Amino acid sequence: MLFDHYRSLDLRPAAAFAMPVVRKPSPRIATVLGGGYLASGAPGKDRLPEPYLPRGLRLDPLEGAGEVQTPVLGEPAARLGLGDRVYFRHAKAGELCERFASLHLVEGGRIVDEVPTYRGEGKCFL
Repeated sequence: MLFDHYRSLDLRPAAAFAMPVVRKPSPRIATVLGGGYLASGAPGKDRLPEPYLPRGLRLDPLEGAGEVQTPVLGEPAARLGLGDRVYFRHAKAGELCERFASLHLVEGGRIVDEVPTYRGEGKCFL
């Protein structure tokens, strides 16, 4: 996501992670399980994961993304039910590789491969 805001580069999103909706505290709020994969570096909004799909969702400015739960707000939240997935863009690749054992490679809407992350290979840095 840090790269999404560069003006001199023409990049397209290449990775995301999905979290299930586990609570519906109100019609315009959906709460997903986990999702608080914050990027290293100086604290700031640019270090938070960002809701990507469905489009139009946003983080709650009073809660942000949390280790246990992440509430998302906006019109699309009304259409989300328990178990539905919300896709997020992470700020840096390390966040996914630290927390997931593998990544699925998707092409044309289907999974074409699964590759291990360094966590999946049993490695740990720091």
